[in-house]
Amino acid sequence: MAAIRASSLRLQTRIVSLTRTKMSSMAGLAVSQHGYPPQSREPWTKLTHRERLPEWSAYNPKTMRPPPLSHDTKCMKILSWNVNGLHDVVTTEGFSALGLGQRENFDVLCLQETHLEEKDVEKFKNLIAGYDNSYWSCSVSRLGYSGTAVISRVKPISVQYGLGIREHDHEGRIITLEFDGFYLVNAYVPNSGRFLRRLTYRVNSWDPCFSNYVKILEKSKPVIVAGDLNCARQSIDIHNPPAKTKSAGFTIEERESFETNLSSRGFVDTFRKQHPNAVGYTFWGENQRITNKGWRLDYFLVSESIADKVHDSYILPDVSFSDHSPIGLVLKL
Repeated sequence: MAAIRASSLRLQTRIVSLTRTKMSSMAGLAVSQHGYPPQSREPWTKLTHRERLPEWSAYNPKTMRPPPLSHDTKCMKILSWNVNGLHDVVTTEGFSALGLGQRENFDVLCLQETHLEEKDVEKFKNLIAGYDNSYWSCSVSRLGYSGTAVISRVKPISVQYGLGIREHDHEGRIITLEFDGFYLVNAYVPNSGRFLRRLTYRVNSWDPCFSNYVKILEKSKPVIVAGDLNCARQSIDIHNPPAKTKSAGFTIEERESFETNLSSRGFVDTFRKQHPNAVGYTFWGENQRITNKGWRLDYFLVSESIADKVHDSYILPDVSFSDHSPIGLVLKL
């Protein structure tokens, strides 16, 4: 009888163990589906960088953001987000565009990788109540690919689509809004792709043309570049630098092009200026968000003339309905 009881006890223990494993797996699935992880799970606060320096620390928006500006301070709050398919995000259980607007109280929302066709835009024009100005650019060469949008409660002075160069303007990658004090350029820079098949096009053609475009704008007003620039600038901006030097987004050619065409021409990386030693990512590969093995590919770059007007440049890592998280900028006017 003792042997039978022992065998029964072992069987019950095995069943409990399997049940717990299954429940844990289901809980993890719920997190990935609903987008907002439980407050007790904040993997972005864990420093997992493979080549960390002693002064580096993991970016935590709860402790590293400055206090909000007073209500009588004029400012504009801009969010930028690569949604990797707007339809998929909007139909994900737990997501609310209105809820995001109410939570963040932004003035302008820049989106990249909407993946919309022109015939589908009408469905999304009223995505957020109170944001009555929306502008959409869709790929015409490859339907359901790339695409950008800007949704704003502030009406711009003017709107321009593309760079004005046919070679670069068929994938819906650029929307420029002119406001009183600056131009806002929403950009989705081409990814160099698998086997780096678009690397030469990107660094030899797209990047210089884009740089010249924003510099021409800058002759009239300061410029803010928002979006997915598809490049981790420095080793601090990617989890495992040595393993990625031949991967799209971290090649020597792309990083040198970023410095040559943007940084050295006076465009300030606002997050890095505010947080010189913070390891903060905006993109994670499949199943890598939970371990915080990411890349910082999304930026707000500003003209040097308004860099000191930036009150806050931040990441919202808890908004995880896409493989990118939104980033934000608060600019004093």
